Amino acid sequence: MSSAPSPEQPSDDLVLDQIGPALSRLRRRAPASGKDLSRNLVLNVVADAPGEMTVGVLATEMGVAQPVASRTVAACVADGLLRRAASQADGRRTVLELTAHGEAERTRFAAEQRAAFQEITATWSPEERIQFARLLTRYGADAAEWSRNRSTSRD
Repeated sequence: MSSAPSPEQPSDDLVLDQIGPALSRLRRRAPASGKDLSRNLVLNVVADAPGEMTVGVLATEMGVAQPVASRTVAACVADGLLRRAASQADGRRTVLELTAHGEAERTRFAAEQRAAFQEITATWSPEERIQFARLLTRYGADAAEWSRNRSTSRD
């Protein structure tokens, strides 16, 4: 049970109710253009895939319709960030692979995000920064596992 909230400290339930809007604000305020955000999302999904990545799987991971994923992939291929290749498991299937330029873009974007994080949290203690970074990273990993389990249970 949560303790009574003080004027400065909202109740635990109120804080938990703000998780969704807070995550949405994080996404909207990332220090990049919309094009960079979409490309970075695609590059990270492809790089983090435990196996081969197809446009269909990418669409599912991104939570978008396949035509949206296809257009974003086409732009990434045209920009030299991704390449299409034959699947090693099934040569009839096309998979997506990062190029060296794509990996460099992921690194560049991660550096921009780290710099923004450091500016945003400049008034935090070093311990708070590290604790938040660890918890957010853990949340991301757990959310990915949760999502995989949900998609597996629906199949």
